[in-house]
Amino acid sequence: MTNSHTLIDVKFSDKKSGKGRTCVLPVFSDKELSPSAKAIDKDGRRFISDYLKDQSSFKGNKGQTLLITGAKGADYRNYLLIGMGKGDELTPYDTECVGGHAWKFLSSIAENDITLDLNEWGKAKAKIADDVMGPGFATGMQLAAYTFNDYKSKKEDKKSDKKKTLTVLLSKSKSAGNTYKEAEQGIRGTFFARDLVNMPPNVLYPDAYAKIIQKRLKPLGVKITVLDEKKMDKLKMGALLAVGQGSVNPSRLVIMEWDGRTGKKSKKDRPLGFVGKGVTFDTGGISLKPGAGMDEMKMDMGGSAAVVGLMETLARRKAKSYVVGVVGLVENMPDGKSYRPGDIITSMAGKTIEVMNTDAEGRLVLADALTYIQREFDPEFIVDLATLTGAMMVALGYEYCGSFVNNDSLWEKMEKASKTSSEKLWRMPLDEQWRKEMESSTADLQNLGSVGRYAGACTAAGFLENFIDEGRVWAHMDIAGTAFIKSPKPTAPKGGTGFGVRVLNDVIKHNYE
Repeated sequence: MTNSHTLIDVKFSDKKSGKGRTCVLPVFSDKELSPSAKAIDKDGRRFISDYLKDQSSFKGNKGQTLLITGAKGADYRNYLLIGMGKGDELTPYDTECVGGHAWKFLSSIAENDITLDLNEWGKAKAKIADDVMGPGFATGMQLAAYTFNDYKSKKEDKKSDKKKTLTVLLSKSKSAGNTYKEAEQGIRGTFFARDLVNMPPNVLYPDAYAKIIQKRLKPLGVKITVLDEKKMDKLKMGALLAVGQGSVNPSRLVIMEWDGRTGKKSKKDRPLGFVGKGVTFDTGGISLKPGAGMDEMKMDMGGSAAVVGLMETLARRKAKSYVVGVVGLVENMPDGKSYRPGDIITSMAGKTIEVMNTDAEGRLVLADALTYIQREFDPEFIVDLATLTGAMMVALGYEYCGSFVNNDSLWEKMEKASKTSSEKLWRMPLDEQWRKEMESSTADLQNLGSVGRYAGACTAAGFLENFIDEGRVWAHMDIAGTAFIKSPKPTAPKGGTGFGVRVLNDVIKHNYE
């Protein structure tokens, strides 16, 4: 894998960087120029404002772009006007999206030296500060610049593949640079997660996945432990093993430990726990999925990819925290050895589960992984991530991640991180009724709710809640709609998004270091 790197060199400066470059200038709604654009317009005898008078289509709406050739004697060859929308409504999420839109245009031109001019930003109507705007714009450009072409035999000579440099001009260049430097580690972790989701399933099967994790994270100081099927069988992980028993590719459980604590360490210190569903390909098993669109089921390990990407981010930025990530890696295939509807299996927790549908497999993988991390590490809290239900996509589409959280304090931290990271979360309800609906008449539990597909995301969360110790702080993030997109967004191309890495990194950074 060669794509987990940034394509743009980003610099922050309080001084102009010279002539012969393309300069990006923010423009607000109704063609209102930013302070830096106004200054340049004035020096150039109003060449920007005069040009805008003849442009009826460009109004300064979010993401709109317009390229203008610089006036005679101007500091820059070209000026790219980028629409910001209403300044008083601008959010960190908007700044990233605007950066993504700018990249879409800039990647198509030959100019490789780009400047974003935020000089005198304090005079702008925007409430967002320049040392937030600058890093946000750069982050959006970086996220939009991601490509995945490892499996193309001929590398196309595209202008967008050429190395570009972005220099951000603002007064608080030092603080902005430090902010971006931390954000860049989250970008790298996000890119790694995207790479994993985008990899073909004949390359990324459980054992190969485990080896990739070892190769990538061990040199960064992350302790890696891999459990094979024999070890998992000893631990009586009957739920996870049942899902993978129809595949020729044996299942794996990978444990990742990052300990960045400084000072005296105590064995009583409890880690932060993260668990990810890693179904490297999901046919649905005996309850076979329809053939149309099944190729997308390589993304059913998106939860595990987010946890792996998070661990890389923490290690790269040397987070001062103690964190454990556990991912259950399986392949769900139809075979004579596959588990069947009607089977009753026994989980690591000792609870029996009646299999109603073999395509409700992710919750079985998570059940044993959740039990393992609680028994072995007794974490302060657990957040699990999974591309778990189509019902969540019906509810929230591709925009928000439905999050089931049993603790208000943890949710407040997640909600705040959602705003700072631009990864959108929406709290969903946990209710005892949904736990009851997962009870079976012939076993302790069943893997589908008694009301079928109604409230499917909620009953799935209710199933998982049965495997959370009493009093344990826990959140379940159903990333079915946010981990993989069919159409590009401003900051993410079609395919894997790496959703979850940045929001969880912010939860840790702002609360547990």
